[in-house]
Amino acid sequence: MATYQNSKELKNLTLGKATEYCSEYNPNLLQGVPRSLNRDDLSLVSNTLPFIGEDVWYGYELSWLNNKGKPIVAVAEFRFPCTSPNLVESKSFKLYLNSFNQSKFSSFDEVKNILIKDLSATAGAQALVTLFPVEQCPALAIKVSDKDVICIDEADITVDNYQYTAELLKYAQTDITSEASSAKTESENLVSHLLKSNCLITNQPDWASVYISYEGAPIDHSILLQYLISFRQHNEFHEQCVERIFCDLQEYCQLSKLTVFARYTRRGGLDINPFRSTHIACAPTARTLRQ
Repeated sequence: MATYQNSKELKNLTLGKATEYCSEYNPNLLQGVPRSLNRDDLSLVSNTLPFIGEDVWYGYELSWLNNKGKPIVAVAEFRFPCTSPNLVESKSFKLYLNSFNQSKFSSFDEVKNILIKDLSATAGAQALVTLFPVEQCPALAIKVSDKDVICIDEADITVDNYQYTAELLKYAQTDITSEASSAKTESENLVSHLLKSNCLITNQPDWASVYISYEGAPIDHSILLQYLISFRQHNEFHEQCVERIFCDLQEYCQLSKLTVFARYTRRGGLDINPFRSTHIACAPTARTLRQ
């Protein structure tokens, strides 16, 4: 699994290496990681992806100086299409944002346009950036989803496997072989707050709430939860974990509609929220206290 971990693209990253923080604007700090690394492992072809979606990031530690030297702070929303050739490596992103700290800019718009230019160049596709004053960020208002969401975490299960095991999903639809069951269609909105994986390079833990909406033959909640828990010692980037979950569910459950959305807790002033769907392009804004 994750045989791409020793690729030259990953070896050249600053992630996992001692670095000095730069407080003067420096776009060269940004580093991209080809999405093809794990998509090759999933047998995904870039021009025929089985999903649409985006990666939504929030930056909580963005600051710069105005023309008079006064510090300005903002919360930033970044959106990257899942079709971009590269994902933005998170440590380089943090270093890059910190490089704004002692640099002067005339306005929010100037900072926004610079961010768009630099991040689009790194991702290889158009990035969307919105800057909010700290006290006025509607996108981060704590709310529940508009849909009825079932939390599957209360399932009374015994767990002894914490290594990624896609094959668990073979048993997620136990009665699908019968003609009556195969004709039955369920529409559910599920969430688990038990998703944990580890950074591909540093092995630091990544914690998330994962939302799964689907239409198709009913999925056994207990088995789905066991599958999600199997990521607990799995090493992969956030975006890659979500794409793996999406592809596994499609392969084993053959759903007519599927959306997978993980809201990861922040680290170093950034959170990452990958969103993949068969039919919805943009991620919702619902979040919990963990985010």
